[in-house]
Amino acid sequence: MPAGFAGMEQQLLIWMLAMIRPGAAFLAAPIFGAPQVPVQVRLVLALAIGVPAAAVSGMALPDNGVVSFDGLMLIIPEVIAGLAMGFAVQIGFSAAMLGGEAISNTMGLGFAALANPMGGPASPAIGQLLSMMGLFLFLGFGGHLTLIGIIVDSYRALPPGHAWLSASAIGGLLQFGGLVFAAGLSIALPVGFAMILVQLVMAMVARSTPTLNLFAVGLPATLLAGLILLAMAAPVMADSIATALKNGLDMAETLSHGAHNG
Repeated sequence: MPAGFAGMEQQLLIWMLAMIRPGAAFLAAPIFGAPQVPVQVRLVLALAIGVPAAAVSGMALPDNGVVSFDGLMLIIPEVIAGLAMGFAVQIGFSAAMLGGEAISNTMGLGFAALANPMGGPASPAIGQLLSMMGLFLFLGFGGHLTLIGIIVDSYRALPPGHAWLSASAIGGLLQFGGLVFAAGLSIALPVGFAMILVQLVMAMVARSTPTLNLFAVGLPATLLAGLILLAMAAPVMADSIATALKNGLDMAETLSHGAHNG
């Protein structure tokens, strides 16, 4: 091998290791992990973020090489740290989908499912609407740039080789995952509560007029009321979705700041 290329293999291995944490985060995070995003784009982004971060943190190959126990102990925490930060943001993003499903069920649109553009199984139409709203809000306040900054900053508190998340950090992530139900219900509350009142009114009408075809009258009335309420409550739901997304970013930042065994 020529003398000028003697250290190229080692440098390429270091760059490959540097791509693991941002690549794992992008795999679990919203937008970046969507099936519509080409794998080549993710690799380029992971390389662009991981190389300078690894240079600042002083990443080095284990003495026994990458294919060794020490190499495995270097790769595993990088994967876990990246997935944890990306998954924390994904939890906040999932609150919008959960709120949309709750609203769809109260409007009688639970049977109307569309293909999910973000990947995964089909979801109700209102869930798609709120997911797209969450996507625009996430890009609007620079959530994607904030996530990239969190990944870069994580190399300071969690340097390569010492990025093991503590049990308390993992437990905090699990507890935060349980809050997605509360966040989803808070998003659906303005429309969902009003739709319950509409359902009570329709029940009283059906009780007073037994011969009335409730399905022929109630479903259009419920849909019309739901659409009007969605238009009225859109600003309030947008604030709730933005809060859920910011909470996800805050959780990812908490995981990136010293959440290790020490």
